[in-house]
Amino acid sequence: MMLSTVRTKLHCVNAFLGYAMDAGVVSADVLARRIRLRKPETLPRAMDPDDVKQLLSVIDNPKDRAMIMVLLRTGMRIGELLNTKIQDLHLRDRKIDIYEGEKNRLGRVVYLSDDAMSALKAWLKMRDHQKVFLFYAQGRKSMSYSTAYLIFERCLTKAGLTHKGYSLHALRHTFASELLNAGMRIECLQPLMGHSSLDVTRRYARLTDKTREEEYFRAMTIIERGEKDVHHRCDHQVQALLEEKERLTEYR
Repeated sequence: MMLSTVRTKLHCVNAFLGYAMDAGVVSADVLARRIRLRKPETLPRAMDPDDVKQLLSVIDNPKDRAMIMVLLRTGMRIGELLNTKIQDLHLRDRKIDIYEGEKNRLGRVVYLSDDAMSALKAWLKMRDHQKVFLFYAQGRKSMSYSTAYLIFERCLTKAGLTHKGYSLHALRHTFASELLNAGMRIECLQPLMGHSSLDVTRRYARLTDKTREEEYFRAMTIIERGEKDVHHRCDHQVQALLEEKERLTEYR
């Protein structure tokens, strides 16, 4: 059973007990200690860089390549991309306007990289100009999620990556992880992702924290070499100097 379902049922139980307490049927001690359920915070799953290269190397259909490349380079949710109309695309400014975010109703602007632009231009040359939506299925005015999912699955199969368990949403995770690894500040990434809270974006920082990784291996190398005592003494010396400086400052 999903946690959200358990929370709903628990809320109903608490409401019933509250009513019973007001009626004098049960003691107030029953709800003296409420049960609180905390939702587990999982890490977003990004694609491995080598897998990204392998995936892109096998996509030769212009529409499929444009769709996957835009998802990978803009961080758009698949629903947002499928709702994108041709008038929302601005090639000259290299951006796409999202007037209403799929998840939190927040509008935003996303930008197009060189490779995403190239893929889009190839698709635009052959798409039906009478169609309103940027992407559409054959014989239809738009494209459904199931069709987009099948396209992605077909590409994964061709690339030999079906066993990796990647989803379409993994492209969005990959977008965020790659930008943070490239040095983008998390405050800049937040609006690009359309997150209403910076805490949500920080999940990606935990996934891509190179500083923490480097500190771990640096410290572990010292421990494995048996050099812990040397650095421990150095730390004590630094601390002593800081204390001496503070003591002298007090006498000034």
